[in-house]
Amino acid sequence: MIVLKGKTHNLGDGFTVTRLLPDIRQRSVGPFLFFDYFGPVTFPPGKGIDVRPHPHIGLATVTYLFEGAQMHRDTLGSVQEIKPGDINWMTAGRGIAHSERSGDDVRAAGHKLHGIQTWVGLPQADEEAEPYFQHFSADQLPLRNEQDVEIRVMVGSAFGLTSPVKTFSPIFYADLYFGIGGSFLYTAEHEERAFFVIEGEIQTGYDIQGVVSYHPGSLVILKPALHGLSRPADPVRRREAGWAAPHLVEFRVVLERAHRTRQAGMEGRRLRADPGRRQGVHPAARRHTA
Repeated sequence: MIVLKGKTHNLGDGFTVTRLLPDIRQRSVGPFLFFDYFGPVTFPPGKGIDVRPHPHIGLATVTYLFEGAQMHRDTLGSVQEIKPGDINWMTAGRGIAHSERSGDDVRAAGHKLHGIQTWVGLPQADEEAEPYFQHFSADQLPLRNEQDVEIRVMVGSAFGLTSPVKTFSPIFYADLYFGIGGSFLYTAEHEERAFFVIEGEIQTGYDIQGVVSYHPGSLVILKPALHGLSRPADPVRRREAGWAAPHLVEFRVVLERAHRTRQAGMEGRRLRADPGRRQGVHPAARRHTA
């Protein structure tokens, strides 16, 4: 088991970005090369983010928000606002440049911003692919509720759901919101997996190994070699009265490490939320009920 906390950088006006991947103990998780968690931050009127145009090659950038909004522009001519629950996938391929800024309206009014951006390495055969931009709104992404856990699959296929996002390797990227008493069981179909705790407390290890708790900001790397692939059901529970929304990034390793870094047995285990008074509501959960 590897638990990463990352390094947090303050970029001004209270806006922080924590880079969890790459790390000296874990350079990547499958083709996920970079994992940046930003916010939450509240910008006063007139303030916002201004990530100026910059290039990428040989990978894809994936952006997902919990709160706020930002404008994406790229050299393909794409102009797209991303909002909570939406997914932006930009395939850089042989080369693309893009910018990320707060839109004029939200900047003028003052706003919150909170989300994740990951970089996904492309297989060697696709590193020189034509650049391509995809955007899907929250209501276009598959969503279901299972045992009081709301599951949105943003990328790839998992849990009987398939995202419309075009990918280049068998990955999945899912947002799970745990309600009170929620319980989730996932399998070890992929060689490397991880989950990231957004808020609240998540617990694993309800077996002879005992209970292990994970807190906000923890990127937990799960490997078959460490956990075995034939262990019995293992629940994970939410203990705090708040809410917990872990992100599961799960995929099969299909790339050699040299290609994955060009730019830059929890089988049958259960995730479970303990009973408690819900004090916060996940932004995506407000808009979608099952």
